[in-house]
Amino acid sequence: MIRLDKPLHGRPDEIVGRRFKPYPSNGVCTRLGDKWTVQVLWRLSVAHGKRLRFSALKSEIDGITQRMLTLTLRNLERDGLVARHYFPEVPPRVEYELTEMGAGILSALEGLNFWIQDNLPRIEENRRAYDDAGQ
Repeated sequence: MIRLDKPLHGRPDEIVGRRFKPYPSNGVCTRLGDKWTVQVLWRLSVAHGKRLRFSALKSEIDGITQRMLTLTLRNLERDGLVARHYFPEVPPRVEYELTEMGAGILSALEGLNFWIQDNLPRIEENRRAYDDAGQ
């Protein structure tokens, strides 16, 4: 176990009653940082009835290919963030919904989203200044 004797980045070492320790992401941050994952999670979170068929997800996410949506959904299902419901009808029907853990990750990402909203003008200004300087 990693013990923090000093606050990490100025924050206390206890967060919500737990000892804070840096933890390797094991690919979770990589998954959340890809182009499509958060969009799929968000679309499922705002879906009427909280479930969507594959075709509905594909039509609501601009630019995603069938292959990328398939891979994204499989990875989210593997991680336990999305549940797949198969209905043996003719033709077969499949629907996807967020699991409790999937909804929880959206709550965790909310703080990051607020930070981006608060800082995006400054980030864009810094990008322009950097680009104008020929870096």
